[in-house]
Amino acid sequence: MAVKVLVVDDSSFFRRRVSEIINGDPRLQVIDCAANGKEAIDKAAQLKPDVITMDIEMPVMDGITAVREIMRSNPTPILMFSSLTHDGAKATLDALDAGALDFLPKKFEDIARNRDEAVSLLQQRVNEIARKRAFMRRPAQVTRPATTATTTASAPSLARQAATPSPAPAPAARPVSSAARFKASGKRYQLVAIGTSTGGPVALQKVLSSLPANFPLPILLIQHMPSTFTAAFAQRLNGLCKINVKEAQDGDPLQAGTAYLAPGGMQMMIDGRPGAARLKILDGGDRMNYKPCVDVTFGSAANVYGDKVLSMVLTGMGADGRDGARMLKQNGSTVWAQDEESCVVYGMPQAVAKAGISTEDLPLERIAERILVELNLT
Repeated sequence: MAVKVLVVDDSSFFRRRVSEIINGDPRLQVIDCAANGKEAIDKAAQLKPDVITMDIEMPVMDGITAVREIMRSNPTPILMFSSLTHDGAKATLDALDAGALDFLPKKFEDIARNRDEAVSLLQQRVNEIARKRAFMRRPAQVTRPATTATTTASAPSLARQAATPSPAPAPAARPVSSAARFKASGKRYQLVAIGTSTGGPVALQKVLSSLPANFPLPILLIQHMPSTFTAAFAQRLNGLCKINVKEAQDGDPLQAGTAYLAPGGMQMMIDGRPGAARLKILDGGDRMNYKPCVDVTFGSAANVYGDKVLSMVLTGMGADGRDGARMLKQNGSTVWAQDEESCVVYGMPQAVAKAGISTEDLPLERIAERILVELNLT
C-alpha cells in the first residue's frame, strides 16, 4: 500500500512540483494539498495521511503553529521545507522543536547536484519518515520492549577490504530496557564524540541539555546540516544547555565542558595530542557525500585519543559513522548506538549495530543518564 502524503504550501507552483516528484515514486501517493496551516490541520484530521510536507511561511496560519497543533491532535511524520538563511534556520529549528521530524531546503538545487538527485532525495526522505507513523500513533501506555542489536561479522573498510580477512562475529550489543540500571565500565575517557543526521537536532538537544555545567570532557558534535544552519543551531543549544556549545572554528582548543559543533559544508578533525589538542576545520571536499562527515571526525579522534573516546551514533539516514566507529573500537574506545524505536531514521545506528561495533543500544531518553553513569557523575 502506498504511503499517503499531504502537501502543504501557499504556492500552487510548489505544491504541483512537490506532488509530481512524490507521485513519481510508486511507493508514494499525494492524497491532497493544503494552502495554509489551518487547512493542513483540518485535512490531517480528515484524511489521516502517513506523511505531511509543510512550508513554514504561509498566510492564515504558519507552518510551525500547524505542526504544533497536528502533533497534539493527530501525530503525523512531518517534513518541513525551509529557506537556507539564518532566519530560515531558526524557523526550521522551531518547527523541529514543535514536532517535525526532518527538513529539506525549498530550493532543490541547494541539496543536490542535479534534478534527478534532488528528486531521489525527496522521495527517500518521505519514505524514511513514513516508517515512524506507527510509533507516533502508538498509545502512551504501551511499554517499550527491550531492544537487541542484530549482529553480523564486522566488515572491513573499503581501503582495507582486499587485504583484511573477515573478523569473527562480534558479541551482540546489550539490550537496554526502560527500567535497566546502568553501571560504569571503569574505563577512563578524555573525549566524547557524537554523530547524527536526520532527527539529530532534537536528539542532541535532549542529550546535551541534561549534562551538568561541570561536565569534565570536551564533546565533538557531527550533525549533517547545511552551512547556514550550524551557527544558529549551536547558538540555540548554547542557550538551552548548562555546558557551553559553539560552532567549531579552526584552531579551537578542546576544553572540558564545551561542545563543538562541526560547521556545515566543512570537515572537523583533531590536531595535536590529548591534553593539548586543537580542532582543524577543513574544506568539505567535492568527493565527500557528507559535509561534515562522522567517519572523518571519528577517525581523527581514534588516531589522537586511541582508547579514550566515548562515542555515540544517533538517529540518521545512511551509514556515515560506521567506519569511523570501527576505527574507534579497534583502538579500544567505546561505541554506543541509539536504539531503533527512539530513532527518527534507524540508518546510521543500525549500520553500527549490525556490524557488531556498538556495545550498547540505548533509547534516546536514557543516553544522557548513561553518559553520567559511565563518567561517574551520578
